[in-house]
Formats: sequence, C-alpha cells, structure tokens
Amino acid sequence: MDYTPLWISVKVAVTATVFTFFLGLAAARLVLSLGKWKGVVDGLFSLPMVLPPTVVGFFLLLLFGRNSVLGKFLERCGTTVIFTWQGAVIAAVTVAFPIMYRTARGALEQVDVNLIHAARTLGMSEVRIFFRILLPVARPGIMAAVILAFARALGEFGATIMIAGNIPGRTQTMSVAVYTAMQSGNRELAFRWVAVIMLISFVSMFLMNYTVERNRRRLWRMWNKKDRGGA
Repeated sequence: MDYTPLWISVKVAVTATVFTFFLGLAAARLVLSLGKWKGVVDGLFSLPMVLPPTVVGFFLLLLFGRNSVLGKFLERCGTTVIFTWQGAVIAAVTVAFPIMYRTARGALEQVDVNLIHAARTLGMSEVRIFFRILLPVARPGIMAAVILAFARALGEFGATIMIAGNIPGRTQTMSVAVYTAMQSGNRELAFRWVAVIMLISFVSMFLMNYTVERNRRRLWRMWNKKDRGGA
C-alpha cells in the first residue's frame, strides 16, 4: 500500500490549518467589531460552508485559472497553483475557514463582557484586550475550532479535485485516493483508505471533546473554589 496520499493529506491539512487559524481568528474579531454590516459579512464568511464543494472548486478555478487576472499574474511570476499541492491547500483553507471562523466567533462571544469593560476602564488597548483577555479565556473553544478545521481540511474532496486534480504522488489526497480506488474497482484499497480517514477523524473528534470537557471541569473547580471562598 502506497502511503503517499496520507503524507500529502497531512501536509495539506496542517498547512491549511495554520492559515485557517489566523484567518478565522481575524475574521471572528472583525465581525464582532462591526455594526450594521455584521450580518452581511458573516454571511459572506459562512458561504463556503453551505455551498457544494464542487461549486467552491469552480470559483477557485475562476479565480486562479490561467485565464484569470490572478492566474496570469502568477504565471508571470513563474508559478501556478492549479494541479499542485498548494492548490489543494487553498481548497482546504476555503472549506475549513467557515468552521474555524464560526466556532472561534462563538467562543469569543462567550467571554464575559464585564472583563472587557474592566480592561477598557483600566486603559488597555483593544489589541491588548484581544490577546491578553479574549484569547486566553476563549482558548478551549478556539482549540476545538482548530481541531474541527483540521479534520475538515483533511477530508476535503470536491474543491480539491477541481483545483488540484488527481495526480498520484503530487496532489492525490486520501479522499481522492478513495474515489480513484472505487473508480478502478479496487474496493479493498478503498476500504483501507476509508479506515485510515475514519481513524484520524475519530481521534480529532476525541481531542475536541476532551478539550471541551477539560475546560468544563476547570470552570467547575473554579466556581467551587469561589463558592467556598465566599462561604
């Protein structure tokens, strides 16, 4: 069994998760600071989550294709993302971004606003409030968002095959390998890749649940200590 699709999938998913982490946090912070345009921007950021992956891949092809403005610019620079593992990263970032954004936003919204008001009263800047208060308090939820984004990036298929193709040893991820194996009638190989994907997905979900449960227990201990102190 050739494990190249596994290494390509992990490389793509890890790289995509790094980009998604920063983009998702920035987007969540931006939306929380918006006023009347909040709903419109939130809808745009969440759109890839409800669109079929092939539609997402279609738009990525329009954006990065050789006939597009961006595609021609990349060609002049001597590079391209079509049919490359970098294209697979772009596809994974696009489909995983809404999950990271919405989960991180939910975690940031759960932070007690009294902490933010107290920090502003003490003269802290919005940047310091974000990094010194919002992120530490919302850390468990953000970690869960990272795990979910990684799992989504790892299992991406539709947008990936549209923009990165199915080149063995270069762009063939595990999800694409399952499709290829079934197309060629090799059900045994397809079942093997399905088992690997299910195992990694299960571990990812276990880590997410563990993170959330550990945070719940930590908060429970903090409240108990507070109650005993008050008593």
